Amino acid sequence: MIEILPSILSADFANLAEEMRMVEEAGATMLHVDVMDGHFVPNITIGPPVIQCIHKATSLPLDVHLMISQPERYLRHFIDAGADLISVQVESTPHVDRAIQFIKEENRKAGVVLNPATPLAMVEEVLEIVDHVLVMSVNPGFGGQKFIDNSLDKISRLKEMIEEAELDCRIEVDGGIDRENLREVLDAGAEMIVVGSHIFHAPDPAEVLREMLSIAREFEREKEVGSSAGY
Repeated sequence: MIEILPSILSADFANLAEEMRMVEEAGATMLHVDVMDGHFVPNITIGPPVIQCIHKATSLPLDVHLMISQPERYLRHFIDAGADLISVQVESTPHVDRAIQFIKEENRKAGVVLNPATPLAMVEEVLEIVDHVLVMSVNPGFGGQKFIDNSLDKISRLKEMIEEAELDCRIEVDGGIDRENLREVLDAGAEMIVVGSHIFHAPDPAEVLREMLSIAREFEREKEVGSSAGY
């Protein structure tokens, strides 16, 4: 199932519980949480104590994206705080396999993340053991950036790699996605769509989320019809 994951990086933190409740009622099935350390990326956001509070304030699973150096040192803290899915940047540590194995041993979903300039070859050796691959379609660090168009080709090539190897691995995409380019991202092969400012900075965030979910459901129906027809 295609999921739209509201990214709370763009939410109003003074009213975060209400913002999370709003997107849950509008149909969100998961929340995306960006963790930045001011070292791996030029921004600082939140850590385990805040994630623990978020976990208590929502029934939705938390998809935690670690944009931090040496993430393997902090995995236990994020797991204990309530992270359900944890993604590590392949550029952030030489111990990607170790980090993934630890996450999975703790019965959490494990993912790897690729920055825009990082080639797909960087995930080939772990593709069989991850639950998802997150393709960054902007340079990480800040919300509200423009979608990098050549990300579509990268997503398509990743989809081919997964299908050729017959792997159970989902594709997640984050950065600059809105109602106008959502269909292109889905066509390329993405299933988990992270959306921040386009939802939370809108006059009616719930309506924007519902519209994006409607686009996703229509895409799924068309795909199902095409598959039934043998296309």
